[in-house]
Amino acid sequence: MTRRRSRTHFLSSLAATSIVLVAGAGVFWIKTDGARAFTSESARRLAITRTPRKPPPALLEASDRRLFTLENFHGRMVVVDFIYTHCPTVCFSLGSSFARLQIALDESRRDDVHLLSVGFDIARDTPDALSTYGQRHKADPKRWTLVRVANVRDLKPLLSAFGIVVIPDEYGGFTHNAALHVVDRQGRLIRIFDADDIDGVREFIGTKRGS
Repeated sequence: MTRRRSRTHFLSSLAATSIVLVAGAGVFWIKTDGARAFTSESARRLAITRTPRKPPPALLEASDRRLFTLENFHGRMVVVDFIYTHCPTVCFSLGSSFARLQIALDESRRDDVHLLSVGFDIARDTPDALSTYGQRHKADPKRWTLVRVANVRDLKPLLSAFGIVVIPDEYGGFTHNAALHVVDRQGRLIRIFDADDIDGVREFIGTKRGS
């Protein structure tokens, strides 16, 4: 009798485990966009590649205190990154990537491509702080503009449109996903590259030799 009860319990547990595994696989399939993307970051990039999106017309304030929107770049391609100026790690790497892209644009004489760094720490990413960040990375204002969102209520929709996640850390900084975002001549976000994938961006926008 005890053996029969144990066997019944085992079969019930096995069935329950199977249901959980099947359900889990279904959730995994949905969460990873049909198993084609295994992380939220790759899913974000896949979604943009499939369906380009137009960011909202947030008013931006540049390091020289000019006000404008992304619409001002209509007819040009824009490579966008998101930073905070007192970041000691990943944002410094992003600045280095933009510095290299700036050199590539100079060498290829591409005046139809612009670099845009958006500071998301509105309180501390002041025009002066943005200017200092730009000077540190030798930003040429003709090719590379540093901005913050002029109105705090526009920040969340802008970050959401680009798929940027910003989480405050315990040291007064932020954890955030870092990448290079390409906006086309119609103002649509069309491709996302790794923060250090300079060759990928150059090939995509056509600044590499032979492209």
